[in-house]
Amino acid sequence: MIQVRDLKKSFGSNRVLDGASFEVQTGEAIVIIGRSGGGKSILLKLLIGLIQPDAGEVWIEGEPISQMNERQLLEVRRKFGMLFQGAALFDSMSVAENVSFGLRREKNLTAGEIAKRVEEALDMVELGGVQAKKPAELSGGMRKRVGLARAIIYRPQIVLYDEPTTGLDPVVADSIDRLLLRVCERLKVTTVVVTHDMRSARRIGQRILMLHEGRIHAAGTPDEIFESSDPVVRHFVDGIAAEKEFAFQT
Repeated sequence: MIQVRDLKKSFGSNRVLDGASFEVQTGEAIVIIGRSGGGKSILLKLLIGLIQPDAGEVWIEGEPISQMNERQLLEVRRKFGMLFQGAALFDSMSVAENVSFGLRREKNLTAGEIAKRVEEALDMVELGGVQAKKPAELSGGMRKRVGLARAIIYRPQIVLYDEPTTGLDPVVADSIDRLLLRVCERLKVTTVVVTHDMRSARRIGQRILMLHEGRIHAAGTPDEIFESSDPVVRHFVDGIAAEKEFAFQT
């Protein structure tokens, strides 16, 4: 479903990606872990063509997207849904308007059909009956669910999640994890999750990839990653700073 080949991306003198390569199979759920500022969110943007790489290629279902024009990219993006880190809801819109934002541009859907799709998406994320509420009336976990409903209302083939449990307490984070697994199972979508939450990573990922110094440093099943003896992986999974980092920070 997704092939990433030797991706490189810099912003000024800051080299964010330096030859990242990996593949994601159709229907697979992968989790990408790594240090803050290490390029994980940039990688998600490259997957949907929001930014272009300096070098390397992204292929979606056998199509190279790096050289596509905007019209061609729009067609590819229809295959994607995305849950942004802060849910990215419009405060002035109701839940229903947020969830249906993209669908309302579709000329082939009636208002009744859109309302039905909104209801189905909200039921999927266990938020039935909140269509009229505004984001300010919702908890952090509920806003995440609305963001997910907006991502899946298009019936995508691939769903990207950028830090889905950031800022949530452990109980709410657990409910979001369970919801992601349910969506993956019911909709049979290919899933890519960026997270710092090791509990989420272990629960959600069929495979875990670790991005380090711009490349995929390690890849494996959750058991392989969490039992790894690689010091880079070990420090991150255990949440322990390397000695030189500790000395610098203190």
